[in-house]
Amino acid sequence: MSTGGRFDFDDGGSYCGGWEQGKAHGRGVCTGPQGQGEYAGAWSHGFEVLGVYTWPSGNSYQGTWAQGKRHGIGVESKGRWEYRGEWTQGFKGRYGQLESTASGARYEGTWSNGLQDGYGTETYSDGGSGARGPRGAQVH
Repeated sequence: MSTGGRFDFDDGGSYCGGWEQGKAHGRGVCTGPQGQGEYAGAWSHGFEVLGVYTWPSGNSYQGTWAQGKRHGIGVESKGRWEYRGEWTQGFKGRYGQLESTASGARYEGTWSNGLQDGYGTETYSDGGSGARGPRGAQVH
């Protein structure tokens, strides 16, 4: 049986949305202490599933989650940089594109543990480009 409501945590954070068996379930919004950070989206038995998390800095992630970590497909906006692609257990994973919204500089390719790794293409702010081989080595 699903219900809805608001719960205020001892640290000042809150959750407002659907509940099932004492856990966040369905649609809901959770804020951190003193309104620091916010996740809005779908929940499944206490864990985020699909939604947007916004940090106090204004950085955000919009996409899928698994067991409380970014996992699947998502977009991270961090200052003047935006990453679009796959996530694995909270890290940028397998394949994605990191692009500067200010200069147009970009890396598109493979990732491992959140770092550029393997094969990809870099486009520099001056319009030049270069291919990357295994472990990020420059390919000529």
